[in-house]
Amino acid sequence: MSLLRLDGVGKAYSHYGSEWRRVAAILGAGLEPVSRHWVLQDVSFTLEAGESVGIVGRNGAGKSTLLKMIAGTVQPSCGSVAWSGNPRVAAILELGLGFLPDFTGRENARHTAELMGITRATIDQLLPDIAEFADIGDYFDEPVRTYSTGMGTRVAFATVTALRPDLLIVDEALSVGDAWFQAKCFERIARFRREGMALILVTHAVGDVIAHCDRALLLSGGRLRADARPAEVTNLYYDELFAGGTPRAAADQVPPEQDSQFHSGGSECFATRPGYRKEEHRFGDGGAIILDYHISADGRAYPPEINSGATVEFAFKVRFDADFNHLVPGFLLKTLEGQFVFGSNAHVAAGGLAAPIAVRAGELHIFRFRLPLPVNAGDYLVSFGVADGAPDQAQTPLQRRYDAVIIHVQRRVPFWGLVDLGAQFEHHNLESA
Repeated sequence: MSLLRLDGVGKAYSHYGSEWRRVAAILGAGLEPVSRHWVLQDVSFTLEAGESVGIVGRNGAGKSTLLKMIAGTVQPSCGSVAWSGNPRVAAILELGLGFLPDFTGRENARHTAELMGITRATIDQLLPDIAEFADIGDYFDEPVRTYSTGMGTRVAFATVTALRPDLLIVDEALSVGDAWFQAKCFERIARFRREGMALILVTHAVGDVIAHCDRALLLSGGRLRADARPAEVTNLYYDELFAGGTPRAAADQVPPEQDSQFHSGGSECFATRPGYRKEEHRFGDGGAIILDYHISADGRAYPPEINSGATVEFAFKVRFDADFNHLVPGFLLKTLEGQFVFGSNAHVAAGGLAAPIAVRAGELHIFRFRLPLPVNAGDYLVSFGVADGAPDQAQTPLQRRYDAVIIHVQRRVPFWGLVDLGAQFEHHNLESA
């Protein structure tokens, strides 16, 4: 059942040139604004009851404005925000927006709960639980102006989730908490979601979107650019962050030579290699083309198999169409759901001591990463990339091939979790005296 529906929502801020013109316009003088700045335009999507949606986008994309319109603190300039029934909505916008600095944490918790429509009797019952969850000790009865940002977030989250809402909206708030508090928050979110709560999560931490959301939205320049699976949307988001905002088309492919070897030839060979995914996602500024890859485990080509704990080599071949003096090759391993397992590049793998890699137009180069792979049994996605940039400078991606290869890892001795941390066990039988 649809909980929330947005149709053609937009938000514009008007500039009248002077305050008297603004006041005159408000009083009905019929004055038009000198200019309008559209923060959001033509945003439409639905949220189902119990669904979890992540929203990503660069700073200034319109994410916070969108959440304020959903929460009802800002009215849209056009379009509609429609709810099914009268759901309880809890929102943490801009790290506890609305807390009064001279009020104590307890007083702010009471005030916020009252604004959410909770009765005073119920608030009195909830306050001990709010104080316990926030876990800031005696500061709960001190003015909020004495709090750190993280302490304010603790009280805000504990307050708005003291009762399970039908929809929880979180805007970057959890990013400022410590790891222990974040874990506690996500445990509460997971429990509420099992009980039917919907979630809208805005964050730059794409791993949280992948881990906690059923789907994701990408906002770009005030418009909704994508509404799809989290892994797909976060790849598009990386395009914007690292490729100047414009996803690049795949390089023109040369018809593969079926008998070509990894160490020879300059043809595009991905489609002929085991594990290749035609759904791969390519982008980059150009100047390099990743042509081929080779994966081996304990010195044997994959397939037939990769055993958990084997030493695995990820190698890929690149042709360069321009000169680069600070080349940075890298690779990335992800789960099928898009969670990062491990990633590295030439700088990181060498501990920051790698000599600059210089390449010239027309050259072919092979790059290798070798590492133990103590992951659990399952399927994993492999990405390759080359960028240009000194260690102390921003890197420009030349070409990246995300989720280009799928590998299967098997595990003979089971364990729980994603990675085998090599736990050891001892047992001592101490005879009684």
